[in-house]
Amino acid sequence: MADRPILGGGDGAAPVVRQVGGPAWALIGIFVILAFAALTFARVFLMPLTLAVLLFFVFVPVRRRLDRFGIPAGVTAAGVILGLFALILAIGMVLSGPANDLVRGAPEIGVRLEEKFGGVRDRLVQIRDFAERIGNGEEERRSRSVADSLGLDEREAAAAEQPEPEEELMPLDSTNLIMSIASSTPALAGQIAFVLILLFFLLASGDLLYLKIVQSFGTLAQKRRAYAALRQIEDSLGSYLGTITIINAGLGLAIGVAMWAWGMPAPAMFAVGAFLLNYIPYIGLLTGMLMATAIALVTMDGFAGPILVGATYAGLSSIEGQFITPYSVSRRLEMNTVVVFVTVALWAWLWSVVGMIVAVPMLVVFRVLCDHIPGLERLGNFLGGERPAPLGPEGDEIRGDDGQRDTGDEAPEGEGRELHPV
Repeated sequence: MADRPILGGGDGAAPVVRQVGGPAWALIGIFVILAFAALTFARVFLMPLTLAVLLFFVFVPVRRRLDRFGIPAGVTAAGVILGLFALILAIGMVLSGPANDLVRGAPEIGVRLEEKFGGVRDRLVQIRDFAERIGNGEEERRSRSVADSLGLDEREAAAAEQPEPEEELMPLDSTNLIMSIASSTPALAGQIAFVLILLFFLLASGDLLYLKIVQSFGTLAQKRRAYAALRQIEDSLGSYLGTITIINAGLGLAIGVAMWAWGMPAPAMFAVGAFLLNYIPYIGLLTGMLMATAIALVTMDGFAGPILVGATYAGLSSIEGQFITPYSVSRRLEMNTVVVFVTVALWAWLWSVVGMIVAVPMLVVFRVLCDHIPGLERLGNFLGGERPAPLGPEGDEIRGDDGQRDTGDEAPEGEGRELHPV
């Protein structure tokens, strides 16, 4: 409904113009642009904050179960933080060794790649030169007659006899890589510390956060709806992330064993990398496959072995993504694949790697909120991955909003096939 100006005032008072109606689309567009700008500008603060809140919803059921046995919330929070800290240290120790080897061997890796791809590059250059000579053959013959008349053949022959300077191999400079890692480490450590400290306070506070959120609503119905939404977010995130974590651990173990069987260096690094990368839909699979193939190109002879290593990584990940995860994850947590891909790409643009990791959990939370906020149920249904009911056995009618026939809101007989062909 468009805004309508209403004139008010009386008894000689100046008229007052009031706007009645919804906000203009221009204001909504400006709000969306400013919201994206704020998310990008404040990502250093918002990324650890979002991670801490998501982890709170994951671990709050653990705190609630232990509370029934008389264990204080503070003790549970301390145990969770120590466990996460130990897990981070273990991952760092597994990845630190291969990372140090990569930094120290950067020049040798550059030489190795140059030796392997040098022949391919030379052949491509020869093919390009041959194509250029064929295309410019007529032009060269014409220019040759002009050169003969000007006496330039002797100069060109002398220049051709001079040896061309050899290209010097430029080894990879490991100094810049070391400086880049050293400069980013304090910021990463600070964000991890922020996540763990905030998560400790959230868990140690017990149900204080839930009570404050519920008390912020006015009516009893709104309070009940808010509490039900919080509990469903807790159940959905715990079920989703718990199941995905177990699946990722199995996938990492399988890929680590496969890389060991192929004779790849540091199979534990591939196992941990596959475990972490599989939290990122689609992009994690592609990144892991490319990394495995690139390392195999450096350590193996020829090209058949690296291609098979990459195919092994992709095959194991595809089996997990196409069969194991759909069978294990609850149907109510399934998401529209198109929406998931767009969401991951959007948060990758906003928050880089952390955005790709938290994209799907935040999408799960948003869908739960859509199911509990009046007016957003249709949006929640669009975000879901459940297959909708068919239009009809023959496609001759369009079912109404309730999905039933003969309710007075379907199309006339015979028009359904034209509007929605089957």
